[in-house]
Amino acid sequence: MDGILYEAQRQGRISFYMTHYGEEATMGTAAALQPEDMIFGQYRESFMLVYRGFTIDEFVNQCFSNELDYGRGRQMPIHYGTKKLNFQTISSPLGTQIPQAAGAAYAFKLAGKDACSICFFGEGAASEGDFHAGLNMAATLNSPTIFFCRNNGFAISTPSSEQYRGDGIASRGVGYGIDTIRVDGNDVWAVYNATKAARDIAVKEKRPILIESMTYRIGHHSTSDDSTKYRDRKEVEERAQFDNPITRLRRYLEQKQWWNQEQDDTWRKQIKQSVLTSFAAAEKKKKPALEHMFTDVYDEMTPNLIRQKEELERLIKEYPEYYPTDEFAPSSSSSSSSPSSSSSSSSSS
Repeated sequence: MDGILYEAQRQGRISFYMTHYGEEATMGTAAALQPEDMIFGQYRESFMLVYRGFTIDEFVNQCFSNELDYGRGRQMPIHYGTKKLNFQTISSPLGTQIPQAAGAAYAFKLAGKDACSICFFGEGAASEGDFHAGLNMAATLNSPTIFFCRNNGFAISTPSSEQYRGDGIASRGVGYGIDTIRVDGNDVWAVYNATKAARDIAVKEKRPILIESMTYRIGHHSTSDDSTKYRDRKEVEERAQFDNPITRLRRYLEQKQWWNQEQDDTWRKQIKQSVLTSFAAAEKKKKPALEHMFTDVYDEMTPNLIRQKEELERLIKEYPEYYPTDEFAPSSSSSSSSPSSSSSSSSSS
């Protein structure tokens, strides 16, 4: 999926994308959690959605911002979110999810629920004020939060050597009185076991845990980035060859005789075809109905939004040559300002 959607962006078919290359072992966290646990992702956590049942169709519809996109086309690609899978919608502003995760977990605690929240962020985001506010809040309130730092060596183009002078991010957890562990972030079993133990402590003892996962970002930060401008291509190639999370896991499975080349070839062929099928279908879908420019913000549309919607409708009617609507799905027959339609769209989002 990463390969196909990355190339699609390069072809101008979607506007933006971010790959998971080099950080795939973080998928171990998905198996260590329970469905009721709340996920606050940063932007490289698609594995969590896959594990919980998010379909390829749902991924690709979001990246194309089409009429089946849960966000109604109002988010950038890869900013996934789904209420049914307890995955909070990705936010572009850096670090905002950190105090939110602490607050959500505190709410679980007050409600007497045996659940926790997990918050993903990078070592760059740990320089944001929200990181310090979130960790201090979780520590003082004994909030059952797992803070998962993906230290992949680069905050976009800033290497970790220029990001901080201390001993990584783990030492900061100790400073806030939070039990902390640092793991090999390219070992799926290390990530899984650390997260499983962290969840057990968070849920049973009602307190936060910090995990620093040491990994390496093989891909560019995003399709807006060219990492060859700030790091040696040879360094990237060596890490991809000798410390690849997928290769390490595959060799382990092969040693156990649980996987082989034939199975691998068959699986890759099947999943590639599945992604391409979903891709072709999503690309043909219309964009969300224009009425959704105004819905979902409030339970009922406010007077100013109603006026704006009416003005847009008037302009489209008077100047159809300047406002073509063929690419958009038709508006629903019911008024978007009715409480019933607002609540249904809110729940689906």
